[in-house]
Amino acid sequence: MGSASSAELSPALEKTLGDAIMEQGRRDPTYIDDPDVSQYLNDMGRKLSGAAGSAAVDVFGVRDPSINAFALPGGYVGINSGLVVASTNESQLASVVAHEIGHVNQRHVARGMTQSNQSSHIAMASIAGALLAALAGAGDLAAGVAAFGQAAAVDRQLGFSRMAEQEADRAGVEMLRRAGYDPVGMVQMFERLGNASRLNEGAGGGSYASTHPLSIQRMSDIENRVRALPPVRRNDTDAYWFVRAKLRVIQSRDSLALRNTEAVLRQDTLSAAGVPKAAAWYGLAYLSWQRKDLDEAAKALQNARADGIYSPQIAGLEAEIALSRGENQKAVDTAIKAFERWPGNQALGMVVARTLQADNQPEKAVQVLTGLIKKWPDEPRFYQMQALSLERMGRPVQARRAMAVFYEKTGALPTAVSQLQQARGMTQDFYVQSELDVEIRTLQERVRRNRELLEQFR
Repeated sequence: MGSASSAELSPALEKTLGDAIMEQGRRDPTYIDDPDVSQYLNDMGRKLSGAAGSAAVDVFGVRDPSINAFALPGGYVGINSGLVVASTNESQLASVVAHEIGHVNQRHVARGMTQSNQSSHIAMASIAGALLAALAGAGDLAAGVAAFGQAAAVDRQLGFSRMAEQEADRAGVEMLRRAGYDPVGMVQMFERLGNASRLNEGAGGGSYASTHPLSIQRMSDIENRVRALPPVRRNDTDAYWFVRAKLRVIQSRDSLALRNTEAVLRQDTLSAAGVPKAAAWYGLAYLSWQRKDLDEAAKALQNARADGIYSPQIAGLEAEIALSRGENQKAVDTAIKAFERWPGNQALGMVVARTLQADNQPEKAVQVLTGLIKKWPDEPRFYQMQALSLERMGRPVQARRAMAVFYEKTGALPTAVSQLQQARGMTQDFYVQSELDVEIRTLQERVRRNRELLEQFR
């Protein structure tokens, strides 16, 4: 670990390391780049961290059916799709997110990385090497996958102490209570995790219990604390059920898994009622759409709406099906109407822009995306979509600048610099060139500082 091994990671170094890991991790094929999933998990993360009075964390999904979650340096929390699917109510899921936020807030990750055993030090040095290569512009997809996998391995190797786990539990219970979730969800989730660990012992399952040992003392402590709290009556949000159904499909990687998923969803349409039933039909529609069986997808969505239930996820898929059928105007009208109804839904905003692009209306798409960026300036995908429309409008300089922002916000700083340099070579406007020179120097300075910080791990 070099000079960083003798003391706790500084917040600046921890943030730099986390940003760099995520820049590579977003290239990992298991990273879930889905706006419905991202917004849902991050909204939950913000609600919980806000209840704790702490800085917001970045919660992201990982396509993996194992029941697991992990914290990375710099305030990033990864949630496996299998954990969401295994939960049976929203408070159970929130309890694990709250526990991981507890680790982040207590800086257990930062302390663990500097105080753990030699094997984790070696893994951190390997990550630093991959990240430094990326900062030099030599990173590739293989390095990205390696960095993300190694980062998760470091989380496994940290082996948080019993005291650290208990601190995260207690902080999590308080977060749940203040955020309006039912703290009983943590007890229920611990029971499910414990059962999964016992059922899968020796078979590679029970991942969460292996990295966060569920001792009897931990279980008893949380049960006693929850028992002393007043009961909470909480209804799950509709988004929980629709995102859970979508993730059940997303995590199914082969034909056998997809058949099993279809069977589970069909059973849910028979045994569930209300929103959970509608979400099961939505899951079947999403599965059929992925298979390009558009008629079956449309039929399943009709069933999802049979009891008068409608959601941003259903509306977005309706627009996507219309696009897939070549019904561009219908797709545009469906998306715009839905976004007017749910203006806080990022995924619908993206669908509006995408349908306008497909309908060869790049000017309107740029107008929509400008509004979306004003509302959600930290969402990288809006800048990427804006760049596509600007390119189609014959505005290559603005397109490169938009792509530079996209790469900057995803942590790919050398690529952002390259985009700005390309933009500078496309214009003779002195004032635009001057602006670009300032932006290029600023990003280059950030690359230099990040490189110096990461060198501490070599």
